[in-house]
Amino acid sequence: MFTDFKRVIRAGILNFFRNGFVSLASVLVLTITLFMIGSLVFFSAIMETALAQIKDKVDVNVYFLTGAEEAAILALQKELSTLPEIEKVTYTSKEDALALFKDRHSNDILTLQALEELGENPLGASLNIKAKDAEQYASIARFLENKNTEAPAGERIIDKVNYYQNKVVIDRLARVIDSAETLGIAIVAILAFISLIITFNTIRLAIYTAREEISVMRLVGAEKRYIRGPFLVEGFLHGVISAVIVLVLFFPLTYYLGGPTARFFGGVNVYEYYLGNFGELFLIVVLSGIALGIGSSFIAVRRYITKKYLKH
Repeated sequence: MFTDFKRVIRAGILNFFRNGFVSLASVLVLTITLFMIGSLVFFSAIMETALAQIKDKVDVNVYFLTGAEEAAILALQKELSTLPEIEKVTYTSKEDALALFKDRHSNDILTLQALEELGENPLGASLNIKAKDAEQYASIARFLENKNTEAPAGERIIDKVNYYQNKVVIDRLARVIDSAETLGIAIVAILAFISLIITFNTIRLAIYTAREEISVMRLVGAEKRYIRGPFLVEGFLHGVISAVIVLVLFFPLTYYLGGPTARFFGGVNVYEYYLGNFGELFLIVVLSGIALGIGSSFIAVRRYITKKYLKH
């Protein structure tokens, strides 16, 4: 049994090398496909981390009318602090807001002069709200809007809440990332189809080249698995060799891009991700390669051997 298994493997390896450039073309296209699959994994990890970091930096700023009483603002701060979804509420007084404004525009003489000419502080106090989860900002913003709407006209103290401007940016970024991932999946699907076709034709050529051997094996009573096995082994080799090439290529490529991605995406180092998730990436790339290689071989064998030579 083991000897027969070795014979099937040896025949598959011989078929692989016998087809030469055709096998090389199949491996090349499979390599490109698997490279795209691996790259999509990296892209998803980077974008998800980047989006999470951006969401983490988002907050809600509540700006108050210049005539709002400090006691009313502090009462609202205390009420907000009791909400379970809020992590922290920071109060900035009118005086502090003015000092921060002057500090930011310390080199803008015209702005400072215009401020002096006003003779009074044009800025209102504000509250900076940090939620425990980015998904909770919408409910916090609604709470503030309802609070302002329900108050009598003369007692309204909130000027504006800036959550929705931030939400638009985050939602737009999320849509861009989703679109990019969808495009990546579409490209992978197209390349996978091309890989299947090329590997299918490679195996078909191998079957055609070995047609006389197949006929002889059938005449002498060889079992079906010994006739079909070598071609499935050949497809397996296409997938495994392509996967190994991709995994080897990723090592220097991620090493080179690790620093730039960490700087650009705020700490997401693709080289560290590659090393830390090598097992998962290995399974994704290798199993994808084997599935594409054996899948296309199985279709070719079923169509050109089982139906033509092994009908009975």
